[in-house]
Amino acid sequence: MITIREAQPDDAGQIAPLIGLIFDEMQLEELEDVPEPDLEQVITMAYRTRSYLSGDATTVVAEADGQVVGVAFGYPGENEERVDEVLRRLSDKSAAFNAPFEAESETDGGEWYLDSIAVSPDYQGHGIGKRLLAALPAYANRDREQVMGLIVDFDNPDAMALYQRVGFEVVGTRMVGDHQYYHMQRPVRKVVAA
Repeated sequence: MITIREAQPDDAGQIAPLIGLIFDEMQLEELEDVPEPDLEQVITMAYRTRSYLSGDATTVVAEADGQVVGVAFGYPGENEERVDEVLRRLSDKSAAFNAPFEAESETDGGEWYLDSIAVSPDYQGHGIGKRLLAALPAYANRDREQVMGLIVDFDNPDAMALYQRVGFEVVGTRMVGDHQYYHMQRPVRKVVAA
């Protein structure tokens, strides 16, 4: 059975490798020389902060058999600088980083921005990504946002198809690192209590 819930600080060690998959796909030049264990350590510390869990951002996990098998991380676009500051500050304290990690802007604000979504390779193809996406409008509503947004790599047609199936439409493009991304949005439907 898959449970979708808000992340807790104890989940950070299981979230880090999933977020690491995203960083690998993005092929960010500034992370090329950072050993994977050191990057995971910084990511783990970030996902233990209040800012990442329930302050400036929200982290939602999919759990199966007591293990975190999926994660979604998002925030109101206006919070992007504060959210990015967490990784910058933590990477600055790590000897593995030649310089603090400076994330490029991915949102212009005016949206609840889905920064990251990842599912363990062992659990892909079982609808976990779709279930995580279905849970997110409640958090966007809580943050009083009317639109959800995300970016998806031009080279990731499977993710693009998933986002289109759940109502996202391309509204523009964005360059992050040396990859071109589609910027997609969808309206947040109000969650009505039964």
